[in-house]
Amino acid sequence: MSDLTTLLVFAHCDEASAFADVPHLVTGVGKVNAAVALAAELAERPVQRVVVLGTAGVVSDAPDRPSLDEIYQIGAAVQHDFSLPSPTLVPAGEAILPAAATAVIATGDVFVQDDAQRTAIAGLGANLVDMETYAYASVCARFGVALQVFKIPSDFADSSTTGEEWDQIVFRKSEQLREFWAARLA
Repeated sequence: MSDLTTLLVFAHCDEASAFADVPHLVTGVGKVNAAVALAAELAERPVQRVVVLGTAGVVSDAPDRPSLDEIYQIGAAVQHDFSLPSPTLVPAGEAILPAAATAVIATGDVFVQDDAQRTAIAGLGANLVDMETYAYASVCARFGVALQVFKIPSDFADSSTTGEEWDQIVFRKSEQLREFWAARLA
């Protein structure tokens, strides 16, 4: 993925900690930061593919819910914090993982750590939750750029989840993302 037509993207610098030697963009956390930073980068140079790597919370309680030790390719993104109906966005990049390793992600501008909110988000058909993917998908669609999103769950987005817990886990998750990137994307 060292070609100039692929852009590697992370939301948070800690998610990118294992990629210090690899060119990448850190957009910042949340939909606005994600959209503005990615759009600015795509306006600056020709990019054919955006690859997003990062963490997400698990909102599904189904028996086959995502594992905290597996990486999932995002097959669709919905918004969970927007009161008006918004379309489900499907990333236009190539699917490289089997169907069992794909997920629907819900995006909103809040770190989910509430059981009622988690249940409501799962009710949207989502398995995972984050704060940027919907924005990345929207920007890439408008620029006509292929998008692949790969997420590793960091927590269960429930009342026992804390920001401090994520701060401790994220560096290990970055190492797992680096191993995946080296094996499947580099």
